[in-house]
Amino acid sequence: MKRSTFRTLALPLLALLAVPAMAQSTIRMGLEPFYPPFESKQADGQLVGFDIDVGKAICERMAAKCSWVETSFEGLIPGLKAKKFDVINSSMNITAKRRESIDFTTPIYIVPIQMVAKRGSGLQPTVASLKGKTVGVLQGATQEDFVRKHWEKNGVKVVAYRDQAQIYLDLASGRLDAGVQEAQNAMEGFLSKPNGKDFDFAGGVLSDFATLGEGTGFGVRKGDKATMAALEKAISGLKQDGTLSRLSQKYFKRDIIAK
Repeated sequence: MKRSTFRTLALPLLALLAVPAMAQSTIRMGLEPFYPPFESKQADGQLVGFDIDVGKAICERMAAKCSWVETSFEGLIPGLKAKKFDVINSSMNITAKRRESIDFTTPIYIVPIQMVAKRGSGLQPTVASLKGKTVGVLQGATQEDFVRKHWEKNGVKVVAYRDQAQIYLDLASGRLDAGVQEAQNAMEGFLSKPNGKDFDFAGGVLSDFATLGEGTGFGVRKGDKATMAALEKAISGLKQDGTLSRLSQKYFKRDIIAK
């Protein structure tokens, strides 16, 4: 691991921003690489996706080098707090519960959360419709908080998975009645694929500020003011010059960037 890491940027950061020609520092970004189109890994091991390109753009704006640290989604906040990496960049929604443990930048983008079920099943994202049914969610995601808070205690069986792709496999095989996830991931990872041809979104966009949050941002360790200030400046600049909106159009054919 390189000795010049982002956690040591408190003083060098000011000079780095003022003198772009200086030697680059490294920003270690933690992520779970199994959530296309936001982040995934190609056969050759290369990380690709919207979050990856956003991270690269931010590193470039800060005259720094990106380094990627892979972990499970539920391990991201503990890993950040343990200083295994410097920033969480893994499609993590900003919620009040997570703010108790870490800080967040302003929202970078907003993706709706929706339920997927077999076409013709008649299922809707309500307790009345789902009572006695089994719903899959990504472990540690805001979707898990939502379904456990609103549905599980009312007779809906909730199964949490460490891998979003496994949810889609179990939907296709009939082991799950429904899945709750970000709409764009459902489109890219399942509904547009052969095994998702008999499935569709069921009901409208789910909404609950307490569990589903206010959008997606970068996670930062509490009290790391230098990191936060540098990230906010870079994010603001990339929003203003249209870089983030262009990346959004590239991946989603629409602008999901938070204004």
